[in-house]
Amino acid sequence: MEILGIDIGGSGIKGAPVDLSTGKLLLARSRIPTPAGAKPKAVAAVVAQLARSFNWQGPIGCGFPAVVRNGVTLSAANVHNKWVGLNAAALFSAATGCPVHMVNDADAAGLAEMEYGAGRDQMGVVLLITIGTGLGSALFMDGRLVPNTEFGHMELEGGDAELLASDAARQRQELSWEKWAANLTLFLNKLETLFSPDLFILGGGAIKKQDKWMPYLRLRTKVAAAKLGNDAGIVGAALSALGKNL
Repeated sequence: MEILGIDIGGSGIKGAPVDLSTGKLLLARSRIPTPAGAKPKAVAAVVAQLARSFNWQGPIGCGFPAVVRNGVTLSAANVHNKWVGLNAAALFSAATGCPVHMVNDADAAGLAEMEYGAGRDQMGVVLLITIGTGLGSALFMDGRLVPNTEFGHMELEGGDAELLASDAARQRQELSWEKWAANLTLFLNKLETLFSPDLFILGGGAIKKQDKWMPYLRLRTKVAAAKLGNDAGIVGAALSALGKNL
């Protein structure tokens, strides 16, 4: 089955048709910068532009940086606060003329990794953490998703964890890879204490430079790098449109 996957982020909106039998992109992904302010109408126009660029007329799965329930975005991380309480699925469906299924962006990446990547056939407790502008999280128990965990916003050292341990925090504070890895270790240690995971899967933009910081992590839990890279959000968004593990 083929579904268009779209991954909405604070800096870019990416999309491509996905072959769900293999988890592979059918065409090269297209990326358009997220409009300044990331307001709903402007983002919807970009989603419609992406759909048109692929001449798409079928179902669309869309990953979004927020708590998502029944197509409604209930929070707003790195996007405009007008998203809070908005029926984003209806907005995007009207803009594209296609049925749209919404999912939290980190949950989308997790679905992709569990189906096709580092978490395939992994039972027990698996925690995927996406490391980029923020910290996204996806929690799985025996392969089933516990949606909308948003662990990047848990308290760490007196503030949101992502203000200390995201890749944006590393750049903003001009930290060395070793010092930043120590901050990331604090975050992951807290998750170890709370959930005793069997596996951490680490993904997001920072995984492209994993050799610079993963050796500095000090964890009890097994760690794997995400295998789908920046395609995970697109693939998982498409997969979510089937309702798999949701």
